[in-house]
Amino acid sequence: MSKCTYLEALKKALYEEMYRDENVIAYGEDITRYGFGVNKGLVDKFGKERIRNTPISEGAIIGTAVGAAMRGMRPVVEIMFADFIMVGMDQILNQAAKISYLSNGEWSVPMVIRTPEGSRWFGGGAQHSQTVHSMFINIPGIKIVTPSDANDAKGLLKSAIRDNNPVLFFEHKQLYFKECEVPEEEYLLPLGKASIKREGNDITVVATSWMVAHCLNVAEELKNRVDIEVIDPRTLRPLDKETIINSVKKTGRLLVVDESPVTGGIHAEIISAVTEKEDTFRCIKCPPKRIGSLDTPIPFSESLEREVIPTKEKIKKEIMNIFSKQTYK
Repeated sequence: MSKCTYLEALKKALYEEMYRDENVIAYGEDITRYGFGVNKGLVDKFGKERIRNTPISEGAIIGTAVGAAMRGMRPVVEIMFADFIMVGMDQILNQAAKISYLSNGEWSVPMVIRTPEGSRWFGGGAQHSQTVHSMFINIPGIKIVTPSDANDAKGLLKSAIRDNNPVLFFEHKQLYFKECEVPEEEYLLPLGKASIKREGNDITVVATSWMVAHCLNVAEELKNRVDIEVIDPRTLRPLDKETIINSVKKTGRLLVVDESPVTGGIHAEIISAVTEKEDTFRCIKCPPKRIGSLDTPIPFSESLEREVIPTKEKIKKEIMNIFSKQTYK
């Protein structure tokens, strides 16, 4: 085991997969020079045929990835900001997600779209700070990955590249330079399997991406008052409902924390998955709660941004509110 950053883990995963399989290619807008640096240096190892800069055209980037995947390649394309992935929405919604179904399984689309999302706390503003992964939950035919640390980022990206389905791989900008222990030997993490980041008995907190770190910090601060179990779904589609449901059966309480706006977010999907099961519903001691961004564009001001997005303080306050109120049982 050795420590490495989230960004370095992604680069190692991409390097290992490109070295293993010559059909893996990577391209995006100025990926060899600018952006957040995941692809920097790879052109020296694999050449300009496999690592390419593209014009500023998200529709073309995603559209050519669909075609390349159908012809046997495994493209890993980068959209520099998730806010602009919508420019390629037709290629994702009506092409990548549908081709296997429309061809009765004769065609597959093994492609990965990597894209950074989320708030920045240094003036990203309304068009560069959105958390958009919840928008794609309603699209059958794609997989959605939201790693919360370097270890998960590497193992999940390698699995995503080897998967025969289109995968949206969302990377929170706040995580790029966070370090954790990562195995030096090769490893894969399965898509569709949640991780219990911290075991507990009093409340289940399901958190995604950057919010996992916040929730783990809160759990540590409150450990003498509340025994918090923290679960990271890691993939939002497919969603590991079983792990979450089993946890809620044990704790009887549920809080879901995700940076996307609450309205129409993954928060509600997780809560529904738990409460629609009669045996789980009977175990719930109080109404499930959710924390997400307010229904407003992300402000440019750092202080206002903190008012809009979930923070450690908001999570801590909500957990204490849950335990201060009378429960069902």
